[in-house]
Amino acid sequence: MNIWFDISNSPHVNMWKGMITDLESRGHHVTITSRPLSNTVHLLNQLNIQHTIVGTHYGKNILMKIIGFPVRIFQLWRFLKNKNIDLAVSQSSFHSPLVAFLLAIPSMYTNDNEHAKGNIPAFLFATNIFIPESMKFTPLLKLFRFKIHIYPGIKEGIYLWESAQRINILRNQKESRLSRIYVRPEPSTAQYYIGKLNFMDDLLRDLDSKIPVTVLTRNNEQLKHYSNAGFANIVVPEQPLSFQEIAADCLLFIGAGGSMTREMAIVGVPTISVYQDKLLGVDEELVNMGRMAHELQLDYPKLKTFITTYADKPLDDTLMQKGKDAYEMIFSKIVNYHN
Repeated sequence: MNIWFDISNSPHVNMWKGMITDLESRGHHVTITSRPLSNTVHLLNQLNIQHTIVGTHYGKNILMKIIGFPVRIFQLWRFLKNKNIDLAVSQSSFHSPLVAFLLAIPSMYTNDNEHAKGNIPAFLFATNIFIPESMKFTPLLKLFRFKIHIYPGIKEGIYLWESAQRINILRNQKESRLSRIYVRPEPSTAQYYIGKLNFMDDLLRDLDSKIPVTVLTRNNEQLKHYSNAGFANIVVPEQPLSFQEIAADCLLFIGAGGSMTREMAIVGVPTISVYQDKLLGVDEELVNMGRMAHELQLDYPKLKTFITTYADKPLDDTLMQKGKDAYEMIFSKIVNYHN
């Protein structure tokens, strides 16, 4: 089979890289498209994953997003029309199901964000929809119930189930030397994000003199902002760090939303979400399990208390087993699609 993956945002790289390798090892051909959003292209290049950049990202402006949507649809269709694609697979690529429809091929679409407006066209044109068990069943989801498949756990477990125990062992070996806080700023260009920009500046300046901090920026604007003189002692990598590198060295992870926050939480890293809006259902599940805290106004005293409270908390294997089951479910659906 010739399977097309549209990897249109940085979390999708980890989401699919293992599955792509497994598919290719079974003799399937994989075609990968990408777009220059967040750290997507850098991550694909770091992992030597062959891909073709198609289109661009049109920023947060809703008008530009509306204009840019059909443009990238056409660009993808033009690139793929003679490549004999059999199946389209994507996570949160709103373009993929519609392009698959125009190519007259089936599509598998996964999403874990019940608030994303792009789900409307994606759900309409997708052949099959896959969502995690903790995603809230909105009226939109109920409308497409007939083609929805529910997988166990959360999305991040699909690709972290193999490495979680290994990372946890490595962290335990380095426990007395874990001293760095990693911070992931807000998804400033995302359509769903309605919070303030750079709202963690005061906290980061306070931490600057107390504990080593690394800020994992999402785009060039954030890179420039956190590289200025106001954050003299904060480390701001110009290239994305690997997940394993961050998780193995992280005393505490602070995330303003997105997949990386959940990734750290489920592998046992003390994690605080500072997302400035109502949490997604998948995030609420992690908070309810005690794997993550949600704090809208985080300061240094709250941070210290959280680290002390979280110390010696054992890794919960439940999400890892569910992640394995979800991986096997989706992988089986792909390889047996025409059976």
